[in-house]
Amino acid sequence: MGVDKAQVIVGSRTMLDHVLDALNSVCDEVIVAGRTDSPPGVQTLPDSGSPHRGPLAGLAAAAAGFPTSVLTVVAVDQPWVRTPTLRRLLEVGGGLPVLPVDDGIRQTTCAVYPAAALDNISDELEGGGSLQSLLDRISFRPVIDDEWRTWGEDGRSWFSADSAADLAAGLEKFGEP
Repeated sequence: MGVDKAQVIVGSRTMLDHVLDALNSVCDEVIVAGRTDSPPGVQTLPDSGSPHRGPLAGLAAAAAGFPTSVLTVVAVDQPWVRTPTLRRLLEVGGGLPVLPVDDGIRQTTCAVYPAAALDNISDELEGGGSLQSLLDRISFRPVIDDEWRTWGEDGRSWFSADSAADLAAGLEKFGEP
């Protein structure tokens, strides 16, 4: 987008504010990974390793900092994330990462990751990997469209606004978050 996506206004609020609201409804504590600034009362956590290494670095930092926690991950550019979808992902549980799969694509940044299930995350990060490559090597619980659609989900929770065109498409398709 060429700007800090966390501060992009969607409707009357920032993308970050929309995501924080959804997470605050389902999580005891919300951590913003990969940033040094956040709204008052929200803890930040620097990425593991080099900055700007993507979501794997943020997840690695969270897993190291909270090794017994279940980590609910939502990217800042997913302002349409639905609290009921996050609740359902958490309910699936089972000790494995839980990821929606939409049209064959694992939705890595709208997912639940038990930190204890991420033994290989540091190796993956050091080897230049990604969340997708990590998932190629570990077990996870896929939630396919036949399941997530019964939750009232339509894909908006993992719709990423990576560009101004994506943002306009999201607003047209889903309305204001």
